[in-house]
Amino acid sequence: MSAIQILALVSCIGGMAALIGAVVSNEWKITSRASSVITATWVFQGLWMSCAGNALGSFHCRPHLTLFKVEGYIQACRALMVAAVCLSVFGSILALIGMKCSTIGGSDRTKAKVTCSAGATLIFAGLSSLSACSLYAHKTTSEYFDPTFIAAKYELGTALFIGWAGATLCLVGGSIFCCSITEITKHHRTAYSYSERTSVMATRVKGHQSAVVPKTAPSFSANFDKKEYV
Repeated sequence: MSAIQILALVSCIGGMAALIGAVVSNEWKITSRASSVITATWVFQGLWMSCAGNALGSFHCRPHLTLFKVEGYIQACRALMVAAVCLSVFGSILALIGMKCSTIGGSDRTKAKVTCSAGATLIFAGLSSLSACSLYAHKTTSEYFDPTFIAAKYELGTALFIGWAGATLCLVGGSIFCCSITEITKHHRTAYSYSERTSVMATRVKGHQSAVVPKTAPSFSANFDKKEYV
């Protein structure tokens, strides 16, 4: 059980790192303009700024100026990704406290509650990141394949795949924590019912024996023999 929880914790930490990398990345969507290898330029955008680079290695980035001029789906993706990062950090801390091999979580009952909360928190983090990346990808692909869209068309960037990977790791880690708590709960319930049945059977046998054996038994002489009887 401890090895499974350690594996889940590693998965959650990896997912948290991937979500942070996706949030700070500027390659959510990318396009290229290349008339030749020397004059090739790339334009890529993220949640916070737009950047342009060329084949000579120079890059220039400009942040989105105001919050009110940013498109609605970008604002929604920002909120979802920030929530996913916060939930993944908080869930990883709870998971570390509630692990079976940890000594800072208190009793087993308290650790079970903490680990269950950590699993639920990590699952919500994965769902938030999955929703943000899917929304951004849907908007990008719909503009790319729309023949009436006349502005610059972009393709899916690297940050989207990093966000999907982080969401998957958080979902897997949170699910493992929830399943491990289910196994612990089943084990405790089985042990409790077994001890209760044993005590009930012992009580019934004891009562049956007291009912069969008479309260007062006739006393016989230790030297009883045939001659005395006659």
